[in-house]
Amino acid sequence: MRLNSDAFWLRSPGEGEIRPVSVPRPGAGEVLVRTLYSGVSRGTESLVFRGGVPESQHRLMRAPFQEGDFPGPVKYGYLNVGVVEEGSPALRGRTVFCLYPHQTRYVVPADAVTLVPEEVPPARAVLAGTVETAVNALWDAAPLIGDRVAVVGAGMVGCSVARLLAGFPGVQVQLVDVDPARAAVADALGVRFVTPEQAAEGCDVVVHASATEAGLARSLQLVAAEGTVIELSWYGDRRVGVQLGEAFHSGRLTIRGSQVGSISPARRSRRTYADRLSLALRFLADPAYDALVTGECAFTDLPEVMARIASGNLPGLCHRVVYGPAED
Repeated sequence: MRLNSDAFWLRSPGEGEIRPVSVPRPGAGEVLVRTLYSGVSRGTESLVFRGGVPESQHRLMRAPFQEGDFPGPVKYGYLNVGVVEEGSPALRGRTVFCLYPHQTRYVVPADAVTLVPEEVPPARAVLAGTVETAVNALWDAAPLIGDRVAVVGAGMVGCSVARLLAGFPGVQVQLVDVDPARAAVADALGVRFVTPEQAAEGCDVVVHASATEAGLARSLQLVAAEGTVIELSWYGDRRVGVQLGEAFHSGRLTIRGSQVGSISPARRSRRTYADRLSLALRFLADPAYDALVTGECAFTDLPEVMARIASGNLPGLCHRVVYGPAED
């Protein structure tokens, strides 16, 4: 007997819809998960919704359980928290995180889900993928005790990086953004907020996550001589100009890309993807991360809400999607 479910699909760029889907009962080594919450990865999912994934990146940008292909129709997403209804006795009834799109119920291999620690509220656990990106970025950046660090871009990823850095002994963190309203979020995260004009230069580490040309230019101005800017932004098919004059050559600066699809070389031989995700979930026992959830909607409203997010008419950080009980 198959089960009824519903999934969010991008029918074509700019047009989302809820589609009925049929889900099989789990087989050996599989689990049936009923979704409680999912999160919109604002930057990447907006690009997908607008049809902005370059053709050269179609294969590399596939989500683990994506169906369809870019630019559409495609079922895309990867921040899903649910409860295991059937499958492994060790997992049944437990809350889990999975890199699954927005769907009311689904079946995946048991090793594709990660247990959410009991001290982490399920509603907060939708941030696991974002915090995992931040963990990988800091493995790449390798800040040291007492460093002066700037995080440029107070979006979901930038804020997560800043919060993790706040726990490093002696590290001075400045969270840089053009929107003064992000000062309240920075305060909740325990870090100093500054506008680009106020930011202190001579930083030992700069992490750029604003996905703007201006943000990258300011990051290069903030980093000290022979320093590295860790680039976390995903620009999709947009062309970005980089100022390679001024201090770039004389300062022997480096721009280094960091992307969560691969484990940082600094930890690749000693950490698995499961290790990294479990670490991110443990960090989410920290209630400060609640400041990153700035909006919420019902699953049935996601097509309209996703269009507003992608167009910029619904600003904010993480948008959480709330699911009702699934029907058979």
